[in-house]
Amino acid sequence: MNEFKMPSLGADMESGTVYNWMVKPGDAVKRGDIVAEVETAKGVIEIEVFEDGIVHKILVEEGSDVPVGTVLALIQTEEDEAEAAVEAVVEPVMAVAEAAAEHHPMDHRPLVSAQKTNGVAPKAGERLRVSPRARKRAADLGVDLTLVTGTGRGGAITADDVEQFMARQKAETPRITPLARRLAADLGVDIHKIQGTGPQGAICKADIEKAADRPKDVAEPPKAEVKKAAEPPKAVKKEKPRVGSPDMMRQAIALAMARANRDIPHYYLETQINMQAAMAWLEAENMRRSLRERLLPAVILIKAVAKALSEVPELNGFWREDSLELQESIHIGFAIALRQGGLVTPAIHNADLLTVDEIMEKLRDLIVRTRAGRLRGSELTDATVTLTSLGDLGVEKVYGVIYPPQIALVGLGKIMERPWAENGMLGVRPMMSATVAGDHRASDGLVGARFLEALNRHLQEVDKL
Repeated sequence: MNEFKMPSLGADMESGTVYNWMVKPGDAVKRGDIVAEVETAKGVIEIEVFEDGIVHKILVEEGSDVPVGTVLALIQTEEDEAEAAVEAVVEPVMAVAEAAAEHHPMDHRPLVSAQKTNGVAPKAGERLRVSPRARKRAADLGVDLTLVTGTGRGGAITADDVEQFMARQKAETPRITPLARRLAADLGVDIHKIQGTGPQGAICKADIEKAADRPKDVAEPPKAEVKKAAEPPKAVKKEKPRVGSPDMMRQAIALAMARANRDIPHYYLETQINMQAAMAWLEAENMRRSLRERLLPAVILIKAVAKALSEVPELNGFWREDSLELQESIHIGFAIALRQGGLVTPAIHNADLLTVDEIMEKLRDLIVRTRAGRLRGSELTDATVTLTSLGDLGVEKVYGVIYPPQIALVGLGKIMERPWAENGMLGVRPMMSATVAGDHRASDGLVGARFLEALNRHLQEVDKL
């Protein structure tokens, strides 16, 4: 069975609420199908499935708030079906062999080879009966089969036995958010000694910080006293922000930016780009188009950034597990302002391969769905670089903070008329300030300078985009 888990929709997400299931057990799904809606600080996000198969079981009910990584459902794939067919044939054969072995006490050979599993061998004289499907599932999950009690025919271990054993093991492990787990490791806090106060008793960041501040040589106070001290006066009790509210979104953004400022060594570069050629082309192009078909300046900026990244791929990727992961596909995360406040940066996939008209159509669709809170999970997680353009709000320069795990952010300011010397002649030109924020762990100023040079060149030859 393939596990369909609560996805991480950004560095600022610790948990999500299953808002609505779009499928039920027995439904066939294909890669890319929407199977659930999850409510986060950024709104209700549509979640896709990433393999073909059949929904075997839904494990989390609607309305449940669970940490990132929680298994939400099990998807049965074609491979699972093939293994089930093999199991259906092998089980009767195993039963016959077991019966035959009982009539031949001199034959002590196990029905299934009693090989060591994770370093532990079966007890002497015992037969370890395991279905082929269960053996494969145990290998995938790292389960020691000698610790699993079989409930199949003749005591054979089935795939369900392995799943249930793993579920019990997980239940004994403290429920904890990814951020809290990292913080506990950094501060040396034993998570097994902490009572979680988050959703469904999960240990959250505040629990770790509280435990880290507690003196280690002071005995724990009686439970009754702890409960009494922990109850705040009703008059000053602060209500938790509603999921998806502006307050919660600000908290989520602040959390991600605090992490970025702490973990990412930023460097910044800036250049001035003469936008006369680009704006003249855009004006002429829109003059011959209908009102609906006209292009926004943002379209040529997105396309130019994507083309520049194709020439300087060192800025297109992620920093994960202390290593650089460059990405072949270029997905531009374009910052969109929400009416209730805050920014969301959904991805325009494969922007370097799209025409300006295709980018315009996708941008129009993203703006509508972002402000309606109807984005897909992949649109929030796939961006390989973020583009922030605040020129329409009068901002002259943008010095952004990189959104982890990305390694770069491009900032574009307002297009303004300014004095500009060119070929020995001084004149007034529409100028734009372009900046790049880079992660010094992944690249350096030379790479950033090459990118800005390529961006400038593409905006001077906008008719070739």
